[in-house]
Amino acid sequence: QVQLVESGGGLVQPGGSLRLSCAASGSDFSINYMDWYRQAPGKQRELVAAISSGGMTNYADSVKGRFTISRENGKNTVYLQVNSLKPEDTAVYYCHANVRVGTIDYSYWGQGTQVTVSS
Repeated sequence: QVQLVESGGGLVQPGGSLRLSCAASGSDFSINYMDWYRQAPGKQRELVAAISSGGMTNYADSVKGRFTISRENGKNTVYLQVNSLKPEDTAVYYCHANVRVGTIDYSYWGQGTQVTVSS
């Protein structure tokens, strides 16, 4: 069993910044990749950013140049630096991890952290 714990959400004014964190804990697992999704009220959950075990990154077009995903492998932690926030970035942000336990890959989700962008 792997657990993902997120932190760092909050209320911020337009143009502001936040740093979201997601720490994976458990035993006898390795992380294949981790990513961040978000879900705004009335909308489908969408992929925001992803990072592979080798450090390759991928971003949604809507956040390119404003968001940065990074990973601290030794601590099984992924970060999402969100800058130049816009009201349309308001959503619950979810951490997701694809992990390998033995020879099987599993998918895990965090509980979500609320990001609200408002003046």
